[in-house]
Amino acid sequence: MSYPTPVSLHNVELHPGKPPILHVDTADDAPAWAAEHHRALRTLVTEHGAVLIRGLRLRDAERAGDTLHRLAPALMTDKESFAPRRTYTPGVYSSSAWPPNQPMCMHHELSYTLQPPGLMLFACLTAPTTGGATAIADAATVLEALPSDLVHRFEQEGWLLSRTYNGEIGVPYGEAFGTDDRRAIEDHCRTAGIEFDWQPDGSLRTRQRRPAVTAHPVTGRRCWFNQIAFLNEWTIDPEIRDYLIDVHGAESLPFNTCFGGGDTIGPDIIQLLNDTYAAHTAREPWRAGDLMLVDNVRTAHSREAFQGPREVLVAMAEPLSR
Repeated sequence: MSYPTPVSLHNVELHPGKPPILHVDTADDAPAWAAEHHRALRTLVTEHGAVLIRGLRLRDAERAGDTLHRLAPALMTDKESFAPRRTYTPGVYSSSAWPPNQPMCMHHELSYTLQPPGLMLFACLTAPTTGGATAIADAATVLEALPSDLVHRFEQEGWLLSRTYNGEIGVPYGEAFGTDDRRAIEDHCRTAGIEFDWQPDGSLRTRQRRPAVTAHPVTGRRCWFNQIAFLNEWTIDPEIRDYLIDVHGAESLPFNTCFGGGDTIGPDIIQLLNDTYAAHTAREPWRAGDLMLVDNVRTAHSREAFQGPREVLVAMAEPLSR
């Protein structure tokens, strides 16, 4: 079957403050349309950093999951996640569980792993009443806008992520690593360059150092690529942060970031990073049936606070090697 809507750069709507939007009409068979046009769509993502596809009518998990698999047949397994997800089908997940009234600030998915995804896929089954957009920001532009001395330090040192898997907030280690077998977890940590330490109470603490800036695998352009702001203690709701420190101690927060050499990152730097992202953010409210493809290196994404039910499926593909 052929489809009357060609996928080309000329079909994409470009407006300031919005992601590129491609309008299509695939009432009959969205998965087949996706399979036919997946190479052209990937070209659009490389060209623009992201593309929101409107008109696919992805209103149920089966149709959406099939479409995601046609766009990227080799979907990745979520590993080392920081928040719970529901699995729909292999490689297709719910959005990370996070309080609706608290935004998830800009980040690059799994940028703390050795093999982060190069491509993110989002399918909206149910749009929230208000808010809840998956906003985006160009990572190369953000890098250029940051103070050069701060960028230089992060380029020299990288960034350090520390995690405590205590089961109170975030995912338990069995879910994050896909197993409760301590030896298997230790083997994964050694392979992935993660320092680990089992605590007397049975919890697990880890530390991993990663680069903060990377070159895009296709264009070679330098991109700000990390989760320094999102996983920092100053991003946690203040009341929750204070409670966790009172109960567990400052060293046992579920996650925190610092400079690669171990120095603390203060709230002023986190505010600067988030303000820089905000100045370069593009957003478009979700509509039920929408699909968005995001280049995970060139483009950071966030999830804004929302009201009402929101169901967005997530898939990851094209693992990178560092």
